[in-house]
Amino acid sequence: MTANFKVKVNGAFEFDFNKDSVSQLDAVPIEINQFHVLHQNLPYKAEIVVSDFNQKKYTIKVNSSIYHVVISDPLDQLIKEMGFETGLAKQINDIKAPMPGLILEINVIIGQTVKENDPLLILTAMKMENSYHSPRDGIIKSIAVNVGDSVIKGDLLIEFE
Repeated sequence: MTANFKVKVNGAFEFDFNKDSVSQLDAVPIEINQFHVLHQNLPYKAEIVVSDFNQKKYTIKVNSSIYHVVISDPLDQLIKEMGFETGLAKQINDIKAPMPGLILEINVIIGQTVKENDPLLILTAMKMENSYHSPRDGIIKSIAVNVGDSVIKGDLLIEFE
C-alpha cells in the first residue's frame, strides 16, 4: 500500500498523488530548485521560488506562471479529518468530538480562563479514556455537553471566546 498525498494548488485545485505517480514524473534537476519537466511531450521549466518545508507550502514558478502549492501527507489528512489542524493550534476556537463516546468528566466552567494544555474534559470511547487539553490560552465561552452525555463524531464540546 502506497501513501497518498493531496496537493492543493492556488487554494482552489486539488490533486491526489501517491509515491508511484511521483516516481513516474519526468523531471530532471537543472540547478538547485530548478527542474526541466516533460509532461505529455511538452517541456516546462519549473522552479521552487519559496519553500516552507515545515508547513509543506511552496511557491512554484512554471515557465512564467506562479503557483502556490500545499501538500498534505496521510497524517495531515487524518488530523484534518479528526477536526484538528497542524500548526494552527492558536486559532482553534472550539473542541469537537473526534469520535463517538460518553462524557466522563468536565474540568472547566463557562467564563474560566485556561492556559494551553490545561485539562478540559475526559471522553470515554471504545473502553478508553481520552483526556482533552486546551489547545491555546483563552476563556471558556460555552460548554455544550454535560457529564454522562453521549456524543457523536463532530459534536461541539467546548467553545472558546
